[in-house]
Amino acid sequence: MSTQVLLVECDDRRGLVHVITGVLLQHGVNVVGNQEFVDRGAARFFMRTEFDGAVDASRLEAEVRHALPTNASVRLSDLKPKRVAVLTSKEHHCLGDILIRHAFGELNAQVLAVLSNHAALQPLVEKFNLPFHHISHESLTREAHEAEVLKVIDRLKPDYLVLAKYMRVLTPEFVRRFPARMINIHHSFLPAFVGAKPYHQAFDRGVKVIGASAHFVTEKLDEGPLIVQQVIPVDHTHTAHDLSQAGRDVEQMVLARALRLVFEDRVFLCGNRTVIFD
Repeated sequence: MSTQVLLVECDDRRGLVHVITGVLLQHGVNVVGNQEFVDRGAARFFMRTEFDGAVDASRLEAEVRHALPTNASVRLSDLKPKRVAVLTSKEHHCLGDILIRHAFGELNAQVLAVLSNHAALQPLVEKFNLPFHHISHESLTREAHEAEVLKVIDRLKPDYLVLAKYMRVLTPEFVRRFPARMINIHHSFLPAFVGAKPYHQAFDRGVKVIGASAHFVTEKLDEGPLIVQQVIPVDHTHTAHDLSQAGRDVEQMVLARALRLVFEDRVFLCGNRTVIFD
């Protein structure tokens, strides 16, 4: 029997868990997992409930919504693999990790295609029998290049875009088309070490930890709601090359975990923060 997930967000009040599970009981399903959280500052209630059993989805959503405060968000997910397009440039490590996990069914995602402003990673993508779209940015304005990228994306109709080291700053107009549907990975040195060769800058400063952050993309560069962060210790014996390699490793791990959480419907947005049920 397949598991379904009920996702609820609304203004907080007493008895919400009781009324939601009461509706599920009336539909004769078996709750197999439940997580809830109240953001006291925002007075918002979040709940993720896994259950087994066949239901009329529209009827269940309507009855749960009717039992909740006005303007509640209620969504039923069958956890089908999310449709995903990956954007990348020249760095292979995050893309390669995604392709391997996708090939072995570890992402709850269907990678539709890889889009890149460089052709360097086309041989890697073709090894996994996936479409590769090289859309060069040379001699194009940022807006003109994004228009060409959007032509492909619009045909693919993805649920999410993953920026796997896509080294292009996106315009606000592009970002607004994919609210809470675009996930980025970057090293945690930002904004301290911006520009080229951040790991060489970190080496010169003698840093003691390096890390990575995965977040939703917003119009403010690298300031979107954080999904996963992780750091690892380093010391004086690490060369700039060692730091770079360690940075690539942690970026892979952080992005993979963030994608799993999002694609399994475990992430809620609360302003510029995330509520995560792991």
